[in-house]
Amino acid sequence: MDFHEALRYLDGHVNNEATAGRVHGLSLARMQQLVGRMGDPQHAYPVIHITGTNGKGSTAHMTTALLRSLGLKVGTYTSPHLESITERVAVDGQPVSPETFGRIIADVAAFETMSAEPSSYFELVTAAALAHFAEVAVDVAVVEVGLLGRFDATNVCDARVAVITNIRRDHTDGLPGWRERIAEEKAGIIKPCSTLVLGETSTELRPIFLREPAEQVVERGSHFWCETNKLAVGGRLLDLQGVHGRYEDVFVSLNGEHQGDNTSLAIAAVECFLDRAVPADVVSEALGSVRVPGRFEIVQRNPLVVLDAAHNPDGAMSLSRTLAEGFEHGGRRHLVLGMLRDRDPVAMLEALEADRAASLVVCTAPSPRAVPAADLVAAARSMGVLAEPVDDPADAVERALSLADEADTVVVTGSFTVLGAARSVLDDR
Repeated sequence: MDFHEALRYLDGHVNNEATAGRVHGLSLARMQQLVGRMGDPQHAYPVIHITGTNGKGSTAHMTTALLRSLGLKVGTYTSPHLESITERVAVDGQPVSPETFGRIIADVAAFETMSAEPSSYFELVTAAALAHFAEVAVDVAVVEVGLLGRFDATNVCDARVAVITNIRRDHTDGLPGWRERIAEEKAGIIKPCSTLVLGETSTELRPIFLREPAEQVVERGSHFWCETNKLAVGGRLLDLQGVHGRYEDVFVSLNGEHQGDNTSLAIAAVECFLDRAVPADVVSEALGSVRVPGRFEIVQRNPLVVLDAAHNPDGAMSLSRTLAEGFEHGGRRHLVLGMLRDRDPVAMLEALEADRAASLVVCTAPSPRAVPAADLVAAARSMGVLAEPVDDPADAVERALSLADEADTVVVTGSFTVLGAARSVLDDR
């Protein structure tokens, strides 16, 4: 099976990412049967399992960078991707080749034929990643949850370290008790063998996590925290208290104050994995050059073009705060927004401060879950904001660039799928 055959094979399966947020009726049984027939490859190496509403990707990439700087061979599984599905499966920071991706999907397909019930798209890719990590003998795998946790396909792993970044509003109807329901689902990645690294600090939610049978619990604010968080050229300068050590004047090459908390989580996760402090030179080497695609990623200057996968109001507010820290030097702001369902467009537009943008170009994200551009226009109009609909994301980015002067800033946000389209446009310029 070559790469394109693998994509066609996957497209023939139900894609739960197209109906994200619905947990009713979900089960791990089908995924457990699939990896069981494959010999349970996920048990061949220790796993650092990461979930949470925001910050999962950044925390996963920083955790990977720290482990690699320690000399370990690291598998990393993340989702979704920006441009190519191969980005989801990486070894030592490098995505697998298209040829390798085709082969590992073919391997999983052979086992799927033994089942009366077909697997989902995400289950197949997850099983392929877990098997590949065993095949290449990684020392540790950093695995990002796709949706929530308890019934996510990745939860066939028994986490050595289970990381909960935070609980925010996303994929929810917003009915009373939504925060508790989301916390209960995310808490499902905590196993009896796990050290829980808890980034959520809500006193109301804390008991939900603590009643899970973790071997050990460390909490942000009690056992580790970010003490000082300053803007620096090209990133942040942090002082951090870890579980086993203190880390001063740590330069992190990521933008945004929120990356301070993500950094503290990544260091705590690695400390708990090692059961000791991380050497200062390892921290400096790993975090001083870490890159996380699609998280306040500056891809062009004059005009400044920022790609940020803010997909809920909390993420959008972090994006707005980061922009206000000194990235707009008297120029105007132009927004390109494409969104998926299960989010409130008005709340997103308010968090993005769309009313202060010089232009707002809205598009239809390339996804079955996309909010039509016309609906985003209507949401903007309800706020008294004029939005220009350009249905195709690539054309929407081109339109925003045509409106921008060299001193301006163009921000592309709302969905990973829109960011991928933007990157393809900018690569061709």
